Amino acid sequence: MRRAIGQVLRLGVATGAVSLLAGSRWRHDKVNVLAEQPVPGPGIEALGGALRALLAGQDVAGWPVTVVLTDELCRLWQVAPPPGAARLPDIEAAAALRFHALYGEGPAAWHVTADWHSTEPFFAAAVPRALLALVDAVALENRLHVVQVVPHFVTAWNRWCRAIRPGAWFGQLHDGLLTVAAIEGRQLRAVRALQVPPGADHYWLTQMVGREALLLGLDMPAQLQLCGALPAALDKPAGAGQVTTTRLDAGQGDDLSAAGRLAFSGSAS
Repeated sequence: MRRAIGQVLRLGVATGAVSLLAGSRWRHDKVNVLAEQPVPGPGIEALGGALRALLAGQDVAGWPVTVVLTDELCRLWQVAPPPGAARLPDIEAAAALRFHALYGEGPAAWHVTADWHSTEPFFAAAVPRALLALVDAVALENRLHVVQVVPHFVTAWNRWCRAIRPGAWFGQLHDGLLTVAAIEGRQLRAVRALQVPPGADHYWLTQMVGREALLLGLDMPAQLQLCGALPAALDKPAGAGQVTTTRLDAGQGDDLSAAGRLAFSGSAS
């Protein structure tokens, strides 16, 4: 397929499906769905098979591609640097210790990136090394240029963080998982992944957000500003005393599948 000036690929990778879109570097909302493929089972081998089937027959050699990974495949956490930390190895060690405390394992099997800071808390993200190796291998086989591999939450936060209102928290919804950003002032304090049960409503949301606020010692937010497709019960007005919801990306990618919306969120740069 002939690549027009400014065209890029966006690849969404989830545990249940993968999706490939062609988009414009200058028009985020202008995309064309090239292919989608279900993932036949759990594990890297199943994902690899789905990615290869997705790209089979696609004439996209030489195209740049942004890869968006569902938050279910990634890990996000906050790190407090140790007192007096001045060297990057000290800060990396603090991130590794926090990772172990949260997830019960060392980060050896994960590729960790962060906005490293020696005096202030910062956030880190981890992606399985096996998954990155798979993405690189499939890209090489198809002669694609990988621009970035990024967790879904990070794409949404980078795009919408300036639109979050004072006193509100932020959330990314995708395929039954709600990734919530707890915010104090203008600072991101914590990221939590919550499974959304069938029929989840404002009462459920208020209970979950209230629990997280209590654990973090933060005020209860009056509003949760969201990206992604809202469950029907959360798309209705909240009751008295309940957390209200607004959708930041309303009308953007609404006609796409869940896997397509994942790919759609990728940067067009």
